[in-house]
Amino acid sequence: MSRRTAVDCEMRVTAMSMSCRIDRVVSSESPVMLFVSGCITGEYVDTLRGVLEQESGGFAIDLKNVLLVDRDAVKLLAFREANGTELRNCPPYIREWVARERAEGREDIEDA
Repeated sequence: MSRRTAVDCEMRVTAMSMSCRIDRVVSSESPVMLFVSGCITGEYVDTLRGVLEQESGGFAIDLKNVLLVDRDAVKLLAFREANGTELRNCPPYIREWVARERAEGREDIEDA
């Protein structure tokens, strides 16, 4: 049995509407899964950070449906991964950017 909750965020960029959605799925068979979709940019990085901080046990983040991230989002994801959070279905460009961020050992990654 799974239970799903969602956090919706919306951001307007010029004439195009971009949004971020976070679905939290709890299942007795696996750890909590956070399914993120849309764009993780600007103030929505803080929204994601807040959701992540509310998790107390083990969880994973599924990024399969993420279309766009900014540097702050990548720093947050790299920080979380370095501290044990599994990033699942990470798009190749995000995976490469996160790996680069971690490999360079950026000091400011801790500010994520």
